[in-house]
Amino acid sequence: MGNSFVALTSSRKFSARAALVDLHDNSRSLLSECFRQFGIDAVSISSDHAPRLAKEKFEACVVRVGSNVEPLLESARNSRSNSRMVLYGLGGSIKDAMKLSRFGLNAVFQEPLERPAALKMVKATQMLVLHEFRRYVRIPVVTTVSVSSLKDQFSASSIEISSGGMSLQSTQTVNPGQGVEVSFALLTLPRIWVKGTVTWCKPAEKTFGVRFDQRDERRQRVKEWVESYLES
Repeated sequence: MGNSFVALTSSRKFSARAALVDLHDNSRSLLSECFRQFGIDAVSISSDHAPRLAKEKFEACVVRVGSNVEPLLESARNSRSNSRMVLYGLGGSIKDAMKLSRFGLNAVFQEPLERPAALKMVKATQMLVLHEFRRYVRIPVVTTVSVSSLKDQFSASSIEISSGGMSLQSTQTVNPGQGVEVSFALLTLPRIWVKGTVTWCKPAEKTFGVRFDQRDERRQRVKEWVESYLES
């Protein structure tokens, strides 16, 4: 039985590649195993090899949050091959993660890195990495979102976005049915304001969802961005 598993694993064909940039051995090993479970080959590279990310095709990339990876990501995003690759952060603070939002940060693996949480993250984003967009209509993306209501204004960080709404995380208390206006900018999408309604909230996880107001014509720009992102 053990030999059968080894044979199956070694003969499996990968349809996508993820670059693991300057990760420690333990993190690299764990994430490599997680990606490979979903048919994604993990390739370890050094941040000194920025030209490689500009020339070779990678469907995803994992970088350490807080490390000096801006030049590497700038090079990758300006290349034809990797302008739309899925970008993961590893560790760091929320403030550090937001510094990478201009590069289209999709999701962040928390440290200490634990196998169940890492697997859950890869499973949630695998369709985007594998370009199976028809089965994946929500795009994971991390960016700062300004949320305004009749009572106050506060900041949140996005988790996922679709043409119809978005999920966010914040320490601020919100209630289902509450009217809000969200403001944010995304990769290739300048800052936009859209009205919406809080449809659900999970206080324990400090997360909530906003459905865009169908009467707000500005949400069309979000829809166009999502469609463009999926077609690229």
